[in-house]
Parts: sequence; structure tokens; C-alpha cells
Amino acid sequence: MKKEKINRSPLFYVGDKYKLVGEIKTHFPTTINRFIEPFVGGGSVYLNVDATEFLLNDIDNYVIDIHRFLCSYIGKEQKFYDLIFSIIHKYNFSCSYEKDIVPAELKQRFVKTYYAHFNKENFKRLKADYNNSKERDIAELYVLLIYSFNRMLRFNGNNDYNLPVGNVDFNANVYNALSDYFNQNKEKKTKWYCLDFKKFLGSIHFQKDDFIYLDPPYLITFSEYNKLWNERTETDLLQILDNLNKKNVKFAVSNVTHYKGQENSQFVDWSKQYNSYQIKSNYISYHDNTIKKFNEVLVINYKTNI
Repeated sequence: MKKEKINRSPLFYVGDKYKLVGEIKTHFPTTINRFIEPFVGGGSVYLNVDATEFLLNDIDNYVIDIHRFLCSYIGKEQKFYDLIFSIIHKYNFSCSYEKDIVPAELKQRFVKTYYAHFNKENFKRLKADYNNSKERDIAELYVLLIYSFNRMLRFNGNNDYNLPVGNVDFNANVYNALSDYFNQNKEKKTKWYCLDFKKFLGSIHFQKDDFIYLDPPYLITFSEYNKLWNERTETDLLQILDNLNKKNVKFAVSNVTHYKGQENSQFVDWSKQYNSYQIKSNYISYHDNTIKKFNEVLVINYKTNI
């Protein structure tokens, strides 16, 4: 039996479900009217789901801006690539997808980090140009993401992009992820939102066979996108889910129950009234790239055949 292809987000979002979506979606309903994601992130889940329509939200305006930017080039993909490659060439970045321009001497001297050394100064230049621009270019931001440390989006208090260069470049994996993204979104009817999850879910008039998948920030793990999350927001989310359950709206929520000796007892206690499934997962710390094993679960409020 041929293994199902999994589409990866071209945002390469930290904590995305690319490696887990194949397992997670085996628990999803077989028929989905509107697929609703309050915490869409890079989008690796919705890209691998079939539904009539997709309502996709994230509170991070930079994430949503990039999604909208990419979707604006559906049907005009060559124009998109011309734009991105023009920025790459302007700043003389390496682009292994097109051609290997990193000198052999640099590869020998820095065997595992030659991309970072080759692109470092030009990355600083693009970052400065982007941050100093009055009208910031979303295409430049996407190139910064591709060449940044762990391909992340991070901004300081002045809303300046502040990640260092990463040991990556525009390679075949990036091109394939973009190609899959464009192809998938040609077939999908998507609507993008940039709201707090409470406002987003509160604005929806639910219909038959609507389905919500939630991958909120995890209360007991540390990540850049967890900074806006605390016990109060966790409580709010769980109360909203209980109310949705009373309205017979189907949902599935991912969360981490145990991590480095900690337990999210609030979520563990809440989940006992629903159906929980263990998810095989690992978490790569962006501080040191080490794998942090933890206990991840998927909690659903409906019955499946699994």
C-alpha cells in the first residue's frame, strides 16, 4: 500500500504538525463541512485535510500576512518565484535549489555550518533593509524566514525582525513545500482571519458537519509563541470547548500533558470527560536543537472507528 504524501507548510513553523498530521488526522471525522483552525500556525494540518471550506485563524499577524501573500500568487506561481529569487540574487544568498555557489574552501573550513557563514553578512543587510523600511516588504520577510535560524518569525519590542542567520538556504525542500502549498490551495476554499481565538470562535455560526482542530500554545512547554499563553487563557479555551460540546460541535485538540517533570493537571482533569489518544511526538528545542520528549495527546469529543 502506497504511503500517503504529507504536504509540509512553506512557513516551516516551529511546533507545526508536519510529522504528526498523518497520525492525527486518522482520528478526524470522515466528513467535514468547514474545517476550522483557531491556531493555524504554518498550516501543515489544513494542507492535509479534505473539507468543503476552511476557516483559518492565527493571532500572529505576520503569519497570516505570509499566508495571504502566498495565496495571492495562486495561479501566478512563476511571478512569485521571480520575485523571491530576485531578492535572493540581490543579496547574493546561496540558493542550492538553483546552483551551489558556496566556495569549497568555506565548506572545508566550516563543514556543518558553511551556509550560515556564507550568508551571514548578507542576511544582516537584508534584515536591516527590511527593518528600516517604512513600508515593509512581505516578500523580504519571507526570504528572511527561509534563511533565518530555525526558520522562525521573531520580533523585538520595536517590531524589528531580530533572528540571526541560520544554517539553511532556499533548497529543494523549500521549493517542494511551496509547490505543494500552491497546488493544495488551488483546490481549497480558504478564509483567513487574524483574531484572538475567543473572538474568532465566537464569530462563527456553526453548521452541520463543521469540525474544529485546535493546536494551542502548550502551557507547560517553552516556545516563542507560548508567551501569550497562561492558565487564564487555558481555562478560557477549555470552557469554550465545553460550550461547543453542548452544541454538538465536533472538535479535536492537541496538547502536552507532561513535559520535563511538569504536568498540565488542568488539561488532564478536563480531558477525562472526552476521548484521549496518545500521539507519538518529539519536540526540538530552538535553544539547542535537542529533542525534548514529552507526552502529547489528542482529545476529541466524538466517537471514531480507531
